[in-house]
Amino acid sequence: MQVFGTYTLEIKQSVDYPRCRIYREFVQNLIADRNIRTNGDSGLFHFTVLCSYTNFRTSYRCLDGITYTVYPGEWVCRLSELRDWLRLRTKRQVFTVLDSMKQRGLLSYSLLGRDSIVKYSIRHWARFNTILDYNCPCQKDTGFFFLPVSTAAELISHGKCSEMDMILDLWISAVYRDDRVQGSDLGLVAYFRNGTGNPLVSYSELGQRWGISKATVGRALKKLSEHGYISMMTFPGRHGTAIFLESYLSTMFQIADVPVDKAEVALCLNIEVAGPAQAEVIPASPIPPKSGKAASVSRETVIVSKPDVEFLALEARKALESQGFSCVGCPRARYKLYPLSDCREDEIEAGGLKAEPLRYRLDVACVNYKPAYSFELAISDISDRKGAVCCGK
Repeated sequence: MQVFGTYTLEIKQSVDYPRCRIYREFVQNLIADRNIRTNGDSGLFHFTVLCSYTNFRTSYRCLDGITYTVYPGEWVCRLSELRDWLRLRTKRQVFTVLDSMKQRGLLSYSLLGRDSIVKYSIRHWARFNTILDYNCPCQKDTGFFFLPVSTAAELISHGKCSEMDMILDLWISAVYRDDRVQGSDLGLVAYFRNGTGNPLVSYSELGQRWGISKATVGRALKKLSEHGYISMMTFPGRHGTAIFLESYLSTMFQIADVPVDKAEVALCLNIEVAGPAQAEVIPASPIPPKSGKAASVSRETVIVSKPDVEFLALEARKALESQGFSCVGCPRARYKLYPLSDCREDEIEAGGLKAEPLRYRLDVACVNYKPAYSFELAISDISDRKGAVCCGK
């Protein structure tokens, strides 16, 4: 969310929006990235590249001494240029891709200049993209265009997906700050619009969606994660994997990307994250009553184990460092954890206690043991086993 004077701009990526904005600069980066393979036959990457060069307004292009008029939704180029953009080796492969899309009603094309020049037109271009009336050269490496989500889903289901197709499918499926999708308030999460509102997905589901095996899905996602396209958060059991898009906000909205913490995602999705095993349990010190009035304390004994202190301090350090508190990572920093009362006076007077999260105070001190920062942590037990904790910040 950004505030401009008296106006507030709230950025969202809605799950029911029928089209996705794709930046041409992002497409150019995909074309130039030779580490990501394009050996698939779904056609999503190829169609996206063709759309990135399509005109919004009428322009003119001179090839081999002949000036061609290119209308909105069209583009004209040499066959060798098209081969390089689509990252194909032969002209025959280019014609195979164009014929496949023509048969599916996505575009039409014609050959000019003794079959050395291709002029193609994207069908229904004006339905999803604005047509400008004036004539002007169209930039091909800046700006953006809209790609229909329905067309992307049709291409994905057509055949075997390449790694490039997977990136674009995840990009188009990204949801941000939509109340109907869990975890979307934490970052750009891939959600395949299955109506559940849960972004967790299994490798078998992705394999069926992309037309590949589970093992290939695992290798591809690991590769995309290593190259900085996605971040994966895999949870134990049959929960599945949540996939978050990297560099999405900086590319789409020119704002800083938000780091996503696995513990926060688990808490949002109600997934148990077991803490370390209990050892050397230290009973909490009793809280003395206030003068003239009884203090509100918990009826249960609050315990803090040394492994839990180390675990919570490490998780708090990760979160604070991501928010700009660089000094918490200093090797001279000291962490102290104090139990706080989890009851309130009005709850005791009402005659009952609610099962609230355990509350702790975390002090971060320097070598002089003077606290530099103080934080309050809430630890929720979401399992039936005693001792399993989930961290909330």
